Amino acid sequence: MSADENAPATALITGGGTGIGAATARRLAAEGFHVVIAGRRRERLEETATSINVDHPGSASVAVMDVTSDDSVREAVSALDRCDVLVNNAGGALGVSRVEDGDLNEWREMYDSNVVGTVRVTQAVLPLLRRSPRATIVNVSSIAGELVYEGGGGYTAAKHGTSVISETLRLELNGEHVRVTDLRPGMVHTEGFSLTRLHGDQTAADKVYAGVDRPLVAEDVAVCVAFVVGLPQHVNIDVLTVKPVAQAAPHKIHRSPIDWKSEA
Repeated sequence: MSADENAPATALITGGGTGIGAATARRLAAEGFHVVIAGRRRERLEETATSINVDHPGSASVAVMDVTSDDSVREAVSALDRCDVLVNNAGGALGVSRVEDGDLNEWREMYDSNVVGTVRVTQAVLPLLRRSPRATIVNVSSIAGELVYEGGGGYTAAKHGTSVISETLRLELNGEHVRVTDLRPGMVHTEGFSLTRLHGDQTAADKVYAGVDRPLVAEDVAVCVAFVVGLPQHVNIDVLTVKPVAQAAPHKIHRSPIDWKSEA
């Protein structure tokens, strides 16, 4: 990848093959970025990059990266000559058990991807970001990073960790030009989030969104990322919490039609 100053700004997006990551890659490519889509599954990454390049030729490339591996992150980042925006999106949830019944291996896996993985990628990319006049880090956390709910102990603990990284990093980088945003989506209906969390149980995954009139979709979150990134460099959105109208809190969800008035 060229370090030519006239080349498009580069955005590295972890967990970029599907869901919020893929939607963010599409959105930033449309905004003129070259997007580097990172994740573990090369096939999904290449599918997403190919679809982006159809509409925006040459604007997407892939980087096979496992955020839980030092070697994998180091190798992927070493191939970059520049990085202007980092979107730490890799992570996810596993299980809905009570704390007393929680699978500690799942807790470790969530912590490793959502927390340690975010730190690992940030450490690797910061030297490149410091050279960019558009340096921005967007950590995709969750409303689980500020609120807790029954059956969510492992995930809320991990996402609290993600959000704390953002808050601490912002303090430590104070005086530099690097922006740090903690993005906290609520209910987002994506292909894989609940299905993975519920161990492949499609019926249970469908119930998560049952009756909800217009939950967020990945593209809604991508719009938020583009908004944050597109602001003047001296403007930092510390925390951006975004939920569907039907969701007042993790435990308060309206599950019947909403009268949207003038909208079809």
